[in-house]
Amino acid sequence: MKRTPMELAAIASAAVPGLTPTGVAGVPDDAADFESALLVDDSGKQWRVRSPKHPDASMRLETELQALKAFTPAIRAELPFLVPHIAGTLRHGELCTFVYAHLEGSPRELDDLASGGAELVGELGRMLAAIHDLPPLLVHNADLPSYEANEFRQRKLNELDQAAITGRIPAHLLRRWEHALEDVTLWRFHPTVVHGDLHEDNLLVSAGRVSAVTGWTDLRVGDPADDFAWLLAATNPRFAGDVHNAYLSARTEAADPHLMRRAALAAEFALAQWLVRGVAMENAEMIAEAEDMMASLDQELKAEEAAASEYRLAQGAGADAVVDEIDSDIPDDETADPSLPTEFNPADEAEQADEAGDREPSENTKSAADSSTSQRFSVAPVPADDTETSSLPIIKSS
Repeated sequence: MKRTPMELAAIASAAVPGLTPTGVAGVPDDAADFESALLVDDSGKQWRVRSPKHPDASMRLETELQALKAFTPAIRAELPFLVPHIAGTLRHGELCTFVYAHLEGSPRELDDLASGGAELVGELGRMLAAIHDLPPLLVHNADLPSYEANEFRQRKLNELDQAAITGRIPAHLLRRWEHALEDVTLWRFHPTVVHGDLHEDNLLVSAGRVSAVTGWTDLRVGDPADDFAWLLAATNPRFAGDVHNAYLSARTEAADPHLMRRAALAAEFALAQWLVRGVAMENAEMIAEAEDMMASLDQELKAEEAAASEYRLAQGAGADAVVDEIDSDIPDDETADPSLPTEFNPADEAEQADEAGDREPSENTKSAADSSTSQRFSVAPVPADDTETSSLPIIKSS
């Protein structure tokens, strides 16, 4: 049953004794799972209400309550941001609505974060580092999930099997994701505490800094790359890499060379996960949305691969043309002296320059050099080790 902001305000009044709302407005949230509102009471204090749409979402909120209890005052004091405090709950049948005390700041659109400058990029990097440096004991004490690297990879393979069973995944994407998940070198990472549901709606920003992090429903020990996937949907292609660099400066652990490749894969694979959820919930809108986004992703990948193939062919044709030109300069009745050096000799080049005088390179030569360094065929800013998982374009799913 869909609840209006006014109904959420009434629930909050029942959940928190003495709370008298005088104003209410809807706020962004996970549309498939929750309805949320921001309240103002008669003293001017603000509150946030989250109401689940189905039992699974209610369980996620109860898991968050469990997670937030694990943030002891000592741990909270060490973090560079605030963590929510639950002021009250109200159960209605299988569903439990939560009311949170106000946290300073407001959410920003992803592209607003990306254009926020170096200071905000540094804030995001430090925020991610602080989460991943949390003690794993925090998760264990809350009895929340914890995965080793290979166990996490196997879970992803199982999820891929679930997605394949739907028969709705393009064959090209299935092969691509299977190849990436079977590449064991990609999955050699050190598990850390992971937020698990990090995106722009779960960050509050105030005065140019990350003031609070919310939405701790998926806290676990697992792959730190999962917390980077959302960054790759930004219009600015440098944004994710800049945040990653700030993160590396703040982390106490050694750098993971494959973290951003796994993050890009996670962003792609989220479309398959969204499809599986839609099928399980028998939600035709979610299924259609997932299929449309996967079709777009598949087309982008195929176009990128075709462009890369054309580029390689052009590079090969250019090299053949140079060889043909050199051969044409040798008269038919002459053959190259096998005693001559076949490699470039700087001394010979200098001697030729002395004879011919200093020459500027031709415009054609300079243009060719410029174009050879300006070619970009990777849609996502991630390092490439192979053709199957090198460039992982991101399609925003929200």
